[in-house]
Amino acid sequence: MREIRLSMLEVGLIAATRGMLGVGIGLLLSGRIGRAHRVKVGTALAAIGALSTIPLAIRAVRRRALDEPMRSPVAAS
Repeated sequence: MREIRLSMLEVGLIAATRGMLGVGIGLLLSGRIGRAHRVKVGTALAAIGALSTIPLAIRAVRRRALDEPMRSPVAAS
């Protein structure tokens, strides 16, 4: 299992963006409020949530690459 060290701020940002994406998708699928408002707000939240997740994911992947020790090949004995 791979481990990535994240600060509490980064965890909070990731949770917030994923939450916005989920709420946006939920609004798009629901039928409780008027269609025009639901589509506008749902699309905006889903787009913001998805687009803001991308830089956070890239940062986490880069951090994992920097944290992994350089592995040298072991000579066969």
